Amino acid sequence: MTAIAATVQAFFTEYLITQRQVSGHTIAAYRDVVRMLLSFTAKRTGIACHRLDFSHLDAVAVAAFLDYLEHQRGNSVRTRNARLAAIHSLFGFAALRHPEHADDIHRVLAIPAKRGDHAIVTYLTDIEVQALLAAPNRGTRTGRRDHAMLCLAIQTGLRASELASLNCRDVHLGTGAHVYCRGKGRKERITPLTTHTKTVLRAWLSERAGQPDHPLFTTTRGGPLSLDALAQRVAVHAAAAAPSCSSLASKNVTPHVLRHTAAMRLLHAGVDTTVIALWLGHVDVTTTRIYLDADLALKQQALDKTAPTTTAPGRYQPPDNLIAFLEAL
Repeated sequence: MTAIAATVQAFFTEYLITQRQVSGHTIAAYRDVVRMLLSFTAKRTGIACHRLDFSHLDAVAVAAFLDYLEHQRGNSVRTRNARLAAIHSLFGFAALRHPEHADDIHRVLAIPAKRGDHAIVTYLTDIEVQALLAAPNRGTRTGRRDHAMLCLAIQTGLRASELASLNCRDVHLGTGAHVYCRGKGRKERITPLTTHTKTVLRAWLSERAGQPDHPLFTTTRGGPLSLDALAQRVAVHAAAAAPSCSSLASKNVTPHVLRHTAAMRLLHAGVDTTVIALWLGHVDVTTTRIYLDADLALKQQALDKTAPTTTAPGRYQPPDNLIAFLEAL
């Protein structure tokens, strides 16, 4: 067995699983990156994966792999950087075990993340939220399930993986109603529930009639919803709501957009970003600043404060439709 083969096995079994105790999602993501890197290098060199060594997986090979991800697989800069981070983690672990390959390893570790465009987050307005919540047909069990799921996602801002992994026992509807989840990085947190969400979940739990360790949201066959199924249900209801709310048609509504929506609703309510970071389970409070960038209302308030005192607050509105037409030319 080559050094790289032994290192890969130890990286997953000893480091990620035993020492760091990372989640199954992280294991799967890192596994896919390493598998793609080894397969790409094996095809490029003509050497079987289990015979590859650090001399084959040098900085040139890793850089070629990153180019392949972007230009042939069509990965975004963000995805490319996430996969580079997984490679850096593997090679950082290898640096401690194989000092004889230090030069090759450190050259890989020196490959920088690529800078990309900073996209403004997408979120739903209150009108769009109401249209989306009204879309499920609550005359059916599936519709009632989806309505409860959408209510919970929009109010709590749970990640898709957190939402899909909830069990019945994770919802507490007594005094201090809240939902418990074990999120990214195995961090546990509880999120309070509003009266409306509490009422919706109480009705769903009564209909669900599951044991404490059973999934909260299930498929028609009783199994837990997968992430793909969750995304598909959100997309279906967004499409159904679009005729009654035309602005939804221009948005790609995903479970993560519902998470962004929860954050923006908190921000508009005047909640401090440090509290929003705790609410969402962000490891770094700076992550929450993306919502400040997307909040046009806060920017308008700042603009109003800097306007001359003789100027009425708010944006200029043309006094007449014809004037508006001429000014738009």
